[in-house]
Amino acid sequence: MTRNLPSRILPRLLRNPRLAMCMAVAMLVAGCATPPPAPVAVVAEPAPEPPRPVARGPVIARDEDFAIVTAADGDDLANLAQRYLGSSARAWQIAEINGIDRVRRGETVVIPLRVHNAVGVHANGFQTIPILCYHRFGPKASKLTVTKASFESQMDYLAANGYHVVPLETVRAFLDAKEPLPRKTVAITIDDGYRSTYEVAFPVLRKHGFPATVFLYSDFVGASDALTWAQMKEMMGSGLIEIQPHSKTHSNLTQRQPGETDAAYRERIRREVDVPVNVIKDRLDARSNTYAYPYGDVNDVVVNELTRAGVPMGVTVTPGGNGFFAYPYMLRRSMIFGDQDLDAFKAKLATFTRIAIR
Repeated sequence: MTRNLPSRILPRLLRNPRLAMCMAVAMLVAGCATPPPAPVAVVAEPAPEPPRPVARGPVIARDEDFAIVTAADGDDLANLAQRYLGSSARAWQIAEINGIDRVRRGETVVIPLRVHNAVGVHANGFQTIPILCYHRFGPKASKLTVTKASFESQMDYLAANGYHVVPLETVRAFLDAKEPLPRKTVAITIDDGYRSTYEVAFPVLRKHGFPATVFLYSDFVGASDALTWAQMKEMMGSGLIEIQPHSKTHSNLTQRQPGETDAAYRERIRREVDVPVNVIKDRLDARSNTYAYPYGDVNDVVVNELTRAGVPMGVTVTPGGNGFFAYPYMLRRSMIFGDQDLDAFKAKLATFTRIAIR
């Protein structure tokens, strides 16, 4: 097989067994699709037919799973993904299977035409998606307050080190095994609805084009340091920010009030779910897809109310990443604290869990 391949692709085959397998399959398909040679007259000593070269051009070989193409002038990962996969956002799939970060003119590239391994499970472990949790931003760092300089350095680190920041709806598609995600994928969330989200965090997120979810507890709106509806609409208009429910009062939803009956407790939890969901719908024309539990605490009563209200996901503040098997109503989130340094931030970005193979 390799004698007919461009010499530039051979080192990649040696480094990437999966790519070698894909290439072998596609080459076989191409060979099988070649029409047989026309009959020749029988002679005493026929000359051996020379090796048939691989057809050159934009598409070298193709089957239902893969296409092997030659990059032309002006081609990059994004336009190849748009042309063959229907979306430039899937450029990472071409990059990962080929072990490259950009395409050069004349380079032979494998295009995965079907979704392969949507759940991120490998022989040595599985992919996890960290969800980062912020609260407020300000000039002086504290446990729950991150300075602008720290937030900028954290977002700069994500951008410079190849992390893909996705909205929570994309995480849901991964959990449902409908959409694979890049190996280094994270999500960003900001709790409560402080005005500093608009004043400090939003410009930094917009600079990098990073999406984020703001979890709002509805009783907070109107406070002096809270987001206004106009600010929320402006952030949503960027296409980067979504506003989602974080309860009505920010009370612990698992704790009973003194003398509270089962019926009264269930009715109170229903209000804690319905009020922010309805307010967000009425004021922002947005549907609720994820609910953040105050203090990260949840029980069956809360989950039942979310299910009734049609909210399919809930997030805690239990640290760690989320594999494809994560329970959607108890997704893990890692708190980002203002009194920790960049190394502590990096430690919360683990996107793969290794499994010892015996």
